[in-house]
Amino acid sequence: MVRALFIIMLLFASPARAATAVDLALVLAVDASGSVDGEEYALQMNGIALAITSPDVMAAARSGPHGRIAVCLMVWGDPDEQKFANPWRIIGSEADALDFAVEVRKGLPRPGGGTGLAQAISFGLTLLRQSGVNASREVIDISGDGRESWELREPRFRLAEAQVLREATGVTVNGLAILTDVKDLTSYYRTSVIGGSGAFAMQAATYDDFADAMRRKLLREIIGPISMR
Repeated sequence: MVRALFIIMLLFASPARAATAVDLALVLAVDASGSVDGEEYALQMNGIALAITSPDVMAAARSGPHGRIAVCLMVWGDPDEQKFANPWRIIGSEADALDFAVEVRKGLPRPGGGTGLAQAISFGLTLLRQSGVNASREVIDISGDGRESWELREPRFRLAEAQVLREATGVTVNGLAILTDVKDLTSYYRTSVIGGSGAFAMQAATYDDFADAMRRKLLREIIGPISMR
């Protein structure tokens, strides 16, 4: 818990952001742990690219007061391994979405190893503090196929600590559970991973279903909890 409070101090001590106004700042946090093979990783990357360029998602991105959102792709794996992320991108036009899709399909280095959900959330919060935008809402979109590794071995950082950080910063964490390995993973995401205003968890039965599930998830995240009522 002391570690979580220290990270909170670092987050709030970050420099003030530039005045680029967006309706949503969204971190797409993708599972690249050891349970995800090369084909499954590629299906996630291609699924995000297809989802972000779908006409309904692009229309949603332009539908808010500012007419644009900011997105950042990051990958996570073992709690003790480095996380990787692309620079923040503004999506306010079809060209923006297509450029982002090209970047996504190139992928990022894969950490492998265990499933570090808590560390992924913590890194996502750091990325949001460094986004350089003034966002009406901030969301971390966690997708993965397994439970936190602390259930199998002693961790350095637990999900409970990650939730302390999330609550302190007002960020929402949503989840997309991929049910290839853990059939009740959606329930686990709902009880242990997601949180914040309007938080929700969805599921994809297999990696082949990932693209459609991500498209539906992005629509819900971009439109927001108030507009979805």
